Amino acid sequence: MKLLYTLFFTFFVSSTYSQTASEHLEKIRDNEAELTAFFSQMPKGGDIHHHFSGSIYAEPLLQRAIIENFYLNTETMDVRKQKTTSGNWELFSTLKSKGTLELYKQKIMQKWSVKDYNGVNYPSDKLFFESFMKFEPAIQGNFAQGMLELKNRAIKENLSYIETQLSTIPTAISTDDLAKFNTSLRKLALVKDEKAIMKSLDSVYNSFLKKGVETDAKKFNMNFVTKLHNDLKIDDSQFTMRYQNFVLRFMEPVDLFKNLVIAFISADQSDLIAGVNIVSPEDGETSMKDYWLHMVMFKYCNSRYPNVKYTMHAGELTLGLVQPEELTWHINAAVYIAGANRIGHGVDLAYETNSYELLRYMAKNKIPIEINLVSNEFILKVKDSRHPLTLYKDFGVPIVISTDDAGILRSNMTEQYVLLAKRYKDVSYRDIKEFVYNSIIYSFIKEEKVKKQLLRDLDNRFKTFEEKFPLK
Repeated sequence: MKLLYTLFFTFFVSSTYSQTASEHLEKIRDNEAELTAFFSQMPKGGDIHHHFSGSIYAEPLLQRAIIENFYLNTETMDVRKQKTTSGNWELFSTLKSKGTLELYKQKIMQKWSVKDYNGVNYPSDKLFFESFMKFEPAIQGNFAQGMLELKNRAIKENLSYIETQLSTIPTAISTDDLAKFNTSLRKLALVKDEKAIMKSLDSVYNSFLKKGVETDAKKFNMNFVTKLHNDLKIDDSQFTMRYQNFVLRFMEPVDLFKNLVIAFISADQSDLIAGVNIVSPEDGETSMKDYWLHMVMFKYCNSRYPNVKYTMHAGELTLGLVQPEELTWHINAAVYIAGANRIGHGVDLAYETNSYELLRYMAKNKIPIEINLVSNEFILKVKDSRHPLTLYKDFGVPIVISTDDAGILRSNMTEQYVLLAKRYKDVSYRDIKEFVYNSIIYSFIKEEKVKKQLLRDLDNRFKTFEEKFPLK
């Protein structure tokens, strides 16, 4: 099917490619205002590397916390519905009566997003990853407002599809009786005994089935995702949304595996759940220690649920963030061991062992790279020629442009394309158009009818866009 889409795209570009739109882009390469106007109007297909909680702007989250009178930690800018025993917590109503609410609003915006960040007083990666838990209580129970915010913003900037990582799957299943496997799995991972790990995972998996993981997956699909999606009428003629399940890298092995199994079952049973992912800082202590083990866990789940697609945050690292030798194998492991269908970020590519062979393999097997320019610049300080985008492009790896966390980063999809065009002069209009189509072709949408309709819609959108040129 991918070959069919590739042939379709090649024919489409060759038959409808607009030289005048291309010429206009070349004229405005160094003018950000002109580029913004151009890409605001250009159809942008899908955003398929997308974290729901990180994509909601801070303003509506703060407004909800104020209206519902949350508690604010006046030191850390965390919010909670209930006051905890430690820390300095004040109700928003109290801050308002004291006349200090406006002062704290500004401080909150600076902790919940990159607003006013000066690049000096705090590590950018810490600011980014710490922000999630600060505002998370304001998202819980308010997913509908966020989903509609994302849909409406997408429509306004000519984005027709979002594949978002919506929420972890709630489960009360205990793993206390399986805790011994945490130690044994890690010991086996140290000696790279994949066969023994797979055998151990069999035992853990069967235990989870007996404990009711399938019930948790079914409840999540029907009572949360499907209900929200249908009640809000998310899909229409202008926009489509699908969802990725995800697990958190910092958990103990058995707990992570439990959540991974539920995530795969959920994705296997619902057309709305497009696939599975793994998140949290890749350079975290547990993330680094268990990275190889996590790859084997994905391989195991794939053997049980072969129809489930998954993309992986891999290589979101750079020199200085971790020891040099740790930059050499994460993308390799995600591709060759885990068997990822897509790779997210892939920033450390140039440091990876046998990177040329890896690139050829990704190109041959159509394993796309999800490029997040604004995110990579803010979190990793990687941009311009330090970024491996042109390496991926030169080797023919399918490229998809995404936002990552537009709310925290105070960005949008248009800005990603502005930076792409301004910084990489060898990326032509034809290339950019291909990247847009890739975002639908390599999406995890399961219903072929839906995917084909999105591609036809892109045809029409580009036709309308390209008819604007030459400008009068």
